[in-house]
Amino acid sequence: MKKSLGAKTLLFPTPVLMVGTYDQAGKPNVMNAAWGGICCSQPPCVAVSLRKATYSYAAIVERKAFTVGIACEARMREADYVGIASGRDGDKFAATGLTPVRSELVDAPYAAEFPVVLECRLLHTFEIGLHTQFIGEIIDVKADDAVLDHDGLPDILKIQPLIFDTGHRGYHGVGPILGKAFSVGKHYTVAGIDGSS
Repeated sequence: MKKSLGAKTLLFPTPVLMVGTYDQAGKPNVMNAAWGGICCSQPPCVAVSLRKATYSYAAIVERKAFTVGIACEARMREADYVGIASGRDGDKFAATGLTPVRSELVDAPYAAEFPVVLECRLLHTFEIGLHTQFIGEIIDVKADDAVLDHDGLPDILKIQPLIFDTGHRGYHGVGPILGKAFSVGKHYTVAGIDGSS
């Protein structure tokens, strides 16, 4: 029997997203956000939810753009730090040694050290409660050659993305593939459900 835990933000796993922005003075900033993910296929979009109190909030509203870098195991400490510190108080790029790169497509920077980055144009803003959800249309995805598979797409095992445990506030890695999506479940295919008869 399941035990009630109440209304909590428990979803397993959540991503560790590096949200890049420019402030009013043009200073690059990056923050750690776990409330986010892909939210639309066409147009391709990603959602990130931020509190108004964050330094990045005003930057996204003003610049109408942001980037989303995929945090990786090799940069766990840097990824955690940019979620602890505020861009109001200092330069997170300088503090961590991360390298800011100006996107050529949107008015936002990203950290060169994170292996995959999504460059996003702000499409929608939704006030939810404590958090505001920013929907960004993905204008381009850039990836380091080192994390690309033979098919030219990023390989999750080469990226080694961080994932976040919302319950225990811990970072984890990913393991090997367990099965092929849209395939392993075909064991249960019933005539008529999958389009066949």
